[in-house]
Amino acid sequence: MISQIQPGTLFLLFFILIFLIIILSSSIKIVTEYERVVIFRVGRLKGAKGPGIVVILPVIDRRRVIDLRLLTMDVPKQRIITKDNVTVDVDAVVYFRVSDPIAAAIKVKDYVMASSLLAQTTLRDVIGQVELDELLSKREELSKKVQSILDELTEAWGVKVTAVAIRDVIIPEAMQRAMAKQAEAERERRSRVIMAEGELEAAKKMAEAAEYYAKSPIALRLRELQTWSEIAREKNMIVVTESSSPQLGTLLGVVKSEKKG
Repeated sequence: MISQIQPGTLFLLFFILIFLIIILSSSIKIVTEYERVVIFRVGRLKGAKGPGIVVILPVIDRRRVIDLRLLTMDVPKQRIITKDNVTVDVDAVVYFRVSDPIAAAIKVKDYVMASSLLAQTTLRDVIGQVELDELLSKREELSKKVQSILDELTEAWGVKVTAVAIRDVIIPEAMQRAMAKQAEAERERRSRVIMAEGELEAAKKMAEAAEYYAKSPIALRLRELQTWSEIAREKNMIVVTESSSPQLGTLLGVVKSEKKG
């Protein structure tokens, strides 16, 4: 039977078989767990397919593969003027993912590029509303504010912005020198405050001691003898006091009585 088939017919059948194999292999697509395939049939949205095996009809079907994994996007360095008229260079990184593959395919042509441009604009707007001190001290809060605004604006595109991190804030060199002088002045001010507080506390204690010694001449004399004794030990000296001092016997008697008591 096969021998009766003309060579031309056999070649045609072989060609048709190869063509069918090619068509079949191009029609079957394997979609991974982190992907979705949005199918357009004759220009109309058919839906999002996957994961698993997806059949694409040749000629009449058009497909677009959407990645559902978390993506990172670097926001290029932006030159921004803060609220107090300081020019700074700021860059950031945006973490986002596609939450709705159909919206990402039909609502915007390139959701990555659109999100990047929107992130640049939002970053400039947010930082332009704050002063330099707030930018430096509240970077995390400003990052969350940018993330919240971006997430709300990109929701219509099927994009979920999970986090924004402001990375570098570059200040002009002249401003850096001014800030260094300000920090040094602040440290000196704190040092003087601490010293003044210590002197005030010492003055209070000295006033209390003076009041106590004024009420007790014996205690004052004992303190005087103790001071002379300390000086003698430090200077390797011998201190001679008046033996006929009328208070010396009284002082010694008081000390002895206190020890006995």
